[in-house]
Amino acid sequence: MKFQLKYLFMAVVCLPFLYGCGVTKQCLEPQLDMPETIVAGTEADSLCMADVAWWEIYTDSTLQELIQKTLDNNKDLLSATARVRELERRHRIVRADQFPSLSGQAYWERETNDYANESFIEDIETGIKAIVTWEVDFFGRLRWSNRAALANYLSSVEAQRATQMTLIAEVVTAYFELIALDSELDIVERTLYTRKENAHLALIRFQGGLTSEITYQQAQVELATTASLIPALEKEIRIKENEIALLAGEFPTKIERKPVQLSEQIRTDLQMGLPSDLLRRRPDIRGAEQNLKAAMANAGIAWADRFPRFKIDLIGGVENNEFAGFFASPFTYLAGELVAPVFAFGKRKAQYEAALAAYDNARFQYEEKVLTAFKEVNDAFISLSSAQKTVVLMQNLENAAKTYVDLVRSQHINGDINYIDVLDAQRQYFDAEIKVINAELEAHLAFVELYKSLGGGWKQTANTTNESQDEQDREGQTKNKNRNVSK
Repeated sequence: MKFQLKYLFMAVVCLPFLYGCGVTKQCLEPQLDMPETIVAGTEADSLCMADVAWWEIYTDSTLQELIQKTLDNNKDLLSATARVRELERRHRIVRADQFPSLSGQAYWERETNDYANESFIEDIETGIKAIVTWEVDFFGRLRWSNRAALANYLSSVEAQRATQMTLIAEVVTAYFELIALDSELDIVERTLYTRKENAHLALIRFQGGLTSEITYQQAQVELATTASLIPALEKEIRIKENEIALLAGEFPTKIERKPVQLSEQIRTDLQMGLPSDLLRRRPDIRGAEQNLKAAMANAGIAWADRFPRFKIDLIGGVENNEFAGFFASPFTYLAGELVAPVFAFGKRKAQYEAALAAYDNARFQYEEKVLTAFKEVNDAFISLSSAQKTVVLMQNLENAAKTYVDLVRSQHINGDINYIDVLDAQRQYFDAEIKVINAELEAHLAFVELYKSLGGGWKQTANTTNESQDEQDREGQTKNKNRNVSK
């Protein structure tokens, strides 16, 4: 009989571990056929520009101040940070459910009974109790719950990092767009000054009988056309300043800045890194991976809910109907509770199958996230390469247009060509200047997008990396503790 009980006990203990292996077998790994390089045609390199801190990438002091102000005050980022704190505490709550809980109770009771035809009864009871409650996690429900809560917490950490990465890119983008608008306004104002000079000279020549009124009116049209561009540019500048203020968590205000030339050289050390590093570096992919782990844990919870739960209650203390001899009246109470599902019309099985389907959904979302990341990097790399070529071409166009304006102006002074040719040359030069600004802006924005798509910008300080490593170590410890459940 003892021999049979021994093997029965072993079967009960081993059963959950054998069944737990079935959950992981049902949850397939993501199916990814990773390419050899992130961008086709580039060399694989262990170095990556995204590993460089954002303040080393964006060295403009004004821009650095705007980014830091955004990281300190942006409401979306503060909300994401609060969400991290919330889920970290919720993980603590779920993790504590795996261990026995101890509570205390002190009470005094007085009950009276004065029934008809019976003597008056007074029952007084005083006691102090310590209560220990523990659910024995035979089938891993609590351990799966802990893994799900940990994955949700780590997913919120990655969501917070993704928010920071996106905000940095948005601030830098808005700042470069603002600088481009400043440069465009400066070009228009310089052109307006030239148009005023032309109109003044045209008036003098017309009054002196050297030219017809048509030439003077042409100069006036060009002057009015150029002047009409300024209000729209000033409006766009104010709106862009308001956008930056909102990102920084402030009310609309003027953004103090110093003149910056967009023509400053963009970084050319564009290391892409390894494909496996992209998965490790991008917070959105890391978050999708944690969502996948949470979905597997939810499947484990649904599986464990199909089996009995065993709970032990131990109560001990002192209890008496009077204070005399109170501490000489100890008592204990031990109870075991077994709750098992019997018949629910297939409800629990359906819940388990639904959890497995939810895992498949999370797996496909993870795979889609990886594909999207590679597409974003390739798109940004192509855009940056094209923009850099366009900048060179537009700069050549600007130089040629400037030379053309100088030649036409000198020939007009000598009376060799008409004033309309001067206006045409000035228009081409004006358009070329604007095209250079736009090309340089596109190059800067493509670089920002490439840095972001590679996963750059979420590492705030060196401590951030250490905290991330601590979280990964903590997750690894949890995996080891739950190895008997997941294997």
